[in-house]
Amino acid sequence: MRQLAVYSLVGSLLVSCGDSVSRVAEPRPGPWRVELDLNGSPLPFTFDFSRTSDSSWEMHVHNASEDIRARDIVLRSDSVIIRMSLFDSEFKGVLRGDSVIEGGWHNYLKGPDYTIPFRAHAGDAPRFVQHAPASASVDGSWKTVFSDGTPDAYNAIGLFRQDGAGAVTGTFMTETGDYRFLSGSLSGDSLLLSCFDGSHAFLFQAVLRNDTLLGTFTSGVHWQEPWKAVRDESYRLRDPDSLTALREGYDMVDFRFMDTDGRMVSRSDVAYQGKPMMVQVMGSWCPNCVDEARLLRDVHDQYHQRGLEVVAIAFEKQEDPEMAMVALRRFKAALDIPYPILYGGTASKEEAGRKLPFLDHLMSYPTCIFIDRKGVVRRIRTGFYGPGTGEHYEHYKQNLESFIEKLLAEGA
Repeated sequence: MRQLAVYSLVGSLLVSCGDSVSRVAEPRPGPWRVELDLNGSPLPFTFDFSRTSDSSWEMHVHNASEDIRARDIVLRSDSVIIRMSLFDSEFKGVLRGDSVIEGGWHNYLKGPDYTIPFRAHAGDAPRFVQHAPASASVDGSWKTVFSDGTPDAYNAIGLFRQDGAGAVTGTFMTETGDYRFLSGSLSGDSLLLSCFDGSHAFLFQAVLRNDTLLGTFTSGVHWQEPWKAVRDESYRLRDPDSLTALREGYDMVDFRFMDTDGRMVSRSDVAYQGKPMMVQVMGSWCPNCVDEARLLRDVHDQYHQRGLEVVAIAFEKQEDPEMAMVALRRFKAALDIPYPILYGGTASKEEAGRKLPFLDHLMSYPTCIFIDRKGVVRRIRTGFYGPGTGEHYEHYKQNLESFIEKLLAEGA
C-alpha cells in the first residue's frame, strides 16, 4: 500500500491515501452567529473565524466588549472540534458546506454526558433579532431579586446600558460576583440578554412593565429561576469586605499546598516573611476568578519588586488531583500568571472548610485575603466585580491600589 501523504494547501487540506483524495471541509472566515438550544429556548452569541499567520484557525467569541480567543481548533474531514482556551469544554460539530455547523457543546466539568445542541450560521447577523422598536429604556441601575419568596432567594443589582436603537449591554452584580458581559436588546417591551464564555451559558429574558422587569434566568440546560427588578439607583448590596472573616480563635493565616511545579509552598516560608501578601481562593473553572486573576497578574507586575507577594489556592472540580493539576497548569499558562498557584483540593465548601479552617463563612470563589508584613489579616474580600461592571470595577481597582500602597508603606 502506498505511504500516506498529507499536503497542506492555502485555503484547504488535501489528504491522499492510495489513489483516493478527499478534501477537508473548512468554515467560511468572518462573522458567525450561534444558537445553543437550552431545552427549547435559544441562546444566541456571535463569533468570528479567522486564519492566523501560520495558517491555523482561531475563533473569537464576543460578549459586549469581551473577546474570548480559542486557538485549539481541529478540522477533520467534515468535522470541527473547537476547545475553549481556559475551560474544560469544547464544541464538536459537522460542517455543512462552508457556512453551517451543527453539533453539541460539551462541558466536561458538569459531567461526561453534559451536552447542549448548537447550530451556527456564517454571516453578519445580530445576536437577537429586534422585532419592534424599544418601548422605553432600561438604562441604569435596578434592584433585583432572584427566586423571590424561596429559601434560595438572593439579591442583585442589574446594571444596563441601552443605546438609541435598543441594543443593551450590562450585567448583574450579586454578593458573590457578577454575571460578566451580557449582550442583547430591548424589542418592544421584551428584554433579551445572553452570555457564553466557555464555562457558562446564560440567558436572561424579561418583560418591562412600567419601571419593573419580570424575567426568567436560564443557565445551561439544568437551571432556571425567576427574577424581578425595579429601577433604583440608590440600592446597594452588603459590603464585600464584611461577608467572610477569620474564624474565632485564629488571628493569622497558614497553609501548605503543592504548586503547579510540584513544590510545597507555605505561608510560613522564609521567602514570604516580612512581606505583605494577597491570597486568592479560586478555581480555574470560575470565570469571575479569571477576571480577578488578570487583575492580580497586573498588580503583581506593578508591586512585586516593592515586596508584595501573591499566591492563589485553587479548589478544582476534577476529582482526580492529576487532572486538576493539568487544568491549573493550562490556566496559569493561558493567563501568563507569574505567581504560584497551589492545589487545595476539590471545589466543595466542605473541602475548602477543612483545608482553610481559619476562614469563617467562605461563600464565594474567588475570595481574596490581604495580609500585612506582620502576618495579620487586614481584609477579606468576598467575590469579585469584574470589568463587566464598568465603574464598579474601576472603583475597586483604585481602592485596591491605595490599599496595597498602604500595606507596602507600613514598616518599610
